[in-house]
Amino acid sequence: MCRSIKTLREPYVPVVTEEDIRAAALQYVRKISGFRTPAAHNAEAFNAAVDAVAAATATLLDQLVVRGQQPAARG
Repeated sequence: MCRSIKTLREPYVPVVTEEDIRAAALQYVRKISGFRTPAAHNAEAFNAAVDAVAAATATLLDQLVVRGQQPAARG
């Protein structure tokens, strides 16, 4: 499942959207939790983890500096 997460920085992707980041975070949380869709009693923790991973991913992409290139534009 995590193999389907694509690289989200230049030169691989010229523009990274919030949807791209959220999709990658969801795939990651699905993989490590073992749940494609969590049961109701786990939904809050699952969704909080997706939010946290998405936020960390956005921060990482905003701060990465690739030699010879500008930071990735996010749309």
